[in-house]
Amino acid sequence: MLEFDRLFKNIEELVMLHSPSGAESEINQRLIEKFAALGVNAWLDSADNAIAMIPGRNREKSIAITAHKDEIGALVKTVGSQGRVEVRKLGGAFPWVYGEGAVDLLGDKQTISGILCFGSRHVSHESPQKTHQERTPLNWENAWIETKCSTAELAEAGIRPGTRMVVGKHRKRPLRLKDCWIASYTLDNKASVAILLDLAQRLQEPAMNIYLVASAKEEVGAIGALYFTQRQQLEALIALEICPLAPEYPIEDGENPVLLSQDGYGVYDEGLNGELRAAADRAGVEVQLAAISGFGSDASIAMKFGHVARAACLGFPTQNTHGFEIAHLGAIANCTRILEAYCNGLSDES
Repeated sequence: MLEFDRLFKNIEELVMLHSPSGAESEINQRLIEKFAALGVNAWLDSADNAIAMIPGRNREKSIAITAHKDEIGALVKTVGSQGRVEVRKLGGAFPWVYGEGAVDLLGDKQTISGILCFGSRHVSHESPQKTHQERTPLNWENAWIETKCSTAELAEAGIRPGTRMVVGKHRKRPLRLKDCWIASYTLDNKASVAILLDLAQRLQEPAMNIYLVASAKEEVGAIGALYFTQRQQLEALIALEICPLAPEYPIEDGENPVLLSQDGYGVYDEGLNGELRAAADRAGVEVQLAAISGFGSDASIAMKFGHVARAACLGFPTQNTHGFEIAHLGAIANCTRILEAYCNGLSDES
């Protein structure tokens, strides 16, 4: 269990760093420090991607492995009177998933904590929130954040339209379930970023350049990955992701990763998937195969727009995606094993 202890600790550190789409500086700084500590060259590009590069024997060819570092949340629409702030979704966030409780508003000068509110339950049909108990779903338009700050105090903190909101840090700390599972907000996709850091430590002198890309703004359109892949010639792109557990998909919970054949943006490359299955065999890891919908990755979006010719998505089974997620630490560790075997199995002519 020492491997799981270390992995849990690494994911926990990343989860506790706020990184809503487009406001990712807190995790950026830590990632650059971590790559540097591993002796790996890393930098931030103009799209806010954190990129590490493992030089290959053949410097003319490259592949990339991405894991997005941004998280879902909300964006301030209106700063009202009496400390009330209205927000709208940032990525696939739903207020009922967070529930009433503490959230953090990431002001330009100060982070202000507030309470995501839906109104009292002890009301009659005269109150608008009564309908959400009985008939209609709760939307961001029906919720607000109570800060108890004055308008001037919020302005002084730099809370304005466009300010990002994320679930409060004191609610973010991961839980360990029966030693093998981790439960937390933002495993999508901080657990995958932890895999990138493990690969940075393990990979040495691969056949070709390996770019490890902690991509920006994936939750709002894979913006960081599209910027990177438009400028970097790649032989292949592999996205690391969560993989939703749902009755409609033939995916089982546990330590076996998932290799996708298709998602909502299109099909993945069969040849690359075959290479990853072979790498899994060499690593002694069993993979699950699935085609899913309502989902996209850096890889499928980049391939759809013609930025890469070959793309794949490797994920770990996850409950409650875009909520309080639960995943097996063994599945996360096995993703690292598969990708290490894949990268070490590349030939100079691949």
